Amino acid sequence: MYRYDTHDQTLVNERVAQFRDQMNRYLAGRLSEEEFLPLRVQNGLYVQRHAPMLRIAIPYGMLASYQLRKLGDLARDYDRGYGHFTTRTNLQLNWPKLETVPDMLAELASVQMHAIQTSGNDIRNTSSDQFAGVAEDEEVDPRPWCELIRQWSTFHPEFTYLPRKFKIAVTGSAEDRAAIQVHDVGLRLWRDAHGEVRVKVLAGGGLGRTPMIGEVVREDLPWQHLLTYLEALVRVYNQFGRRDNKFKARIKILVKALGVEEFRRRVDAEWAHLKDGPQTLTRQTVEDMQHHFVDPERRPISEAAIADYERLRSENRAFARFVTNNVHGHKVPGYKAVTLSLKRSGHSPGDLTWEQMHQVADLADEYSYGELRVTHEQNLVLSDVAVDQMEALWERLGELGLANPTVGTLADLICCPGGDYCGLANAKSIPVAHAIQERFEDLDFLYDLGPVELNISGCMNACGHHHVGNIGILGVDKKGEEWYQISLGGAQGNEASLGKILGPSFSREKVPEVIDKVLQVYVGERIEGETFVETYRRIGLKPFKERVYA
Repeated sequence: MYRYDTHDQTLVNERVAQFRDQMNRYLAGRLSEEEFLPLRVQNGLYVQRHAPMLRIAIPYGMLASYQLRKLGDLARDYDRGYGHFTTRTNLQLNWPKLETVPDMLAELASVQMHAIQTSGNDIRNTSSDQFAGVAEDEEVDPRPWCELIRQWSTFHPEFTYLPRKFKIAVTGSAEDRAAIQVHDVGLRLWRDAHGEVRVKVLAGGGLGRTPMIGEVVREDLPWQHLLTYLEALVRVYNQFGRRDNKFKARIKILVKALGVEEFRRRVDAEWAHLKDGPQTLTRQTVEDMQHHFVDPERRPISEAAIADYERLRSENRAFARFVTNNVHGHKVPGYKAVTLSLKRSGHSPGDLTWEQMHQVADLADEYSYGELRVTHEQNLVLSDVAVDQMEALWERLGELGLANPTVGTLADLICCPGGDYCGLANAKSIPVAHAIQERFEDLDFLYDLGPVELNISGCMNACGHHHVGNIGILGVDKKGEEWYQISLGGAQGNEASLGKILGPSFSREKVPEVIDKVLQVYVGERIEGETFVETYRRIGLKPFKERVYA
């Protein structure tokens, strides 16, 4: 993991002191609400439906065990004993008291964490592949490049007040697990015939009120120019992005309005002033950053141990279910990455208690070299588990309620906090998630369905990524009542697509029945080996619509 140097630590400490002074002046009445608003949002502090909310940055989803323990401490000491992991791989605490936030930020700084730029019209937390550094299909480890982007973008003097928020995602694998096509900027790292890193740059993706798939702006950018090209791209957005209408202020609207060719031309023109300038990356700079992300000293795993693991998998059905769904391949033989499911029936997706945070931190120390990851599907990952420890880990996870063998199934749904917390939401999301989990809890049925991505958002801001769910659910307001719109056919990954609205919306109590009818069509129409989204793409929306509205 990246560790702060003296400059990093000084910068974060000074920001804590600065915000403490700003908070004191606000509480004393010397700063108005209007004056305090931009100061608090750039430190991750929102005012939600019932209480303040602090959003804590987890850069590119990486956590050390001691950092997770600190998050648990904050949830216990300053909040109501739990936290919520988001689709941006951040952690949200939904009940802090305003006057305690500077103390919380100071505690975060003590473990090299912060809440800087987790809100506001700036460059937000960069996200990446949860299996970065260990994935079997990885060409380039994206973590050093994510850290370079983080350092470039934090407190960037030109980009503190962009037209709207700006999100960057990076992947270096054959399979896109970072959803780069639906970000303001998506970066795909790859190697040319000489082994040199190149970058495919996409811009103009995003969800929300006007969902769009990103366009390719640059196919093969040399690695040396990553930061200068990003600088040029964001400058063009900063200059030409709309500021008169916040609903049309995202870069996707600019790319669409100009057309990708004209947008590319403007970026290239701006880049001409920056290319080969002071921010051009050198090989030494990249190598220095890569030294922060070296592999742990993994002990060798014998062929006999691997054989024992496979034998246990064949003999123990419950263990086999866990391995099939929650355990992922690893670049090193004898090791696996393990996803800890934060999706249990009756529990809010993405939530973890402070006790569980401490317990998972202990597991990371014991089984994964003190490191874990947060996924944008709102789960956690232990990235380096030896197969001869897998059974013991599985048993421990079962005791904590985190071994639910449903990762990648319908039950592994994504869900924003919705109207239970968020002041922007039109409808509640969590009760809908609970109802769906309760309706479809039979494991044999879930496994028969195969991979189905179901995403729920409480409003058009799409924090639950409903647009790219195979089945998407959006909360809408109808004359003060909560209703839910269903969309089908969305997908993330290499074949990203946006879902199409099924038809008129439904009351909350009817949503599980509607989902059941949708699944009945899929089961009846699929051919052998087809996933839900493949069947949808073959037969289209009409059969689903006819069944649901019959």
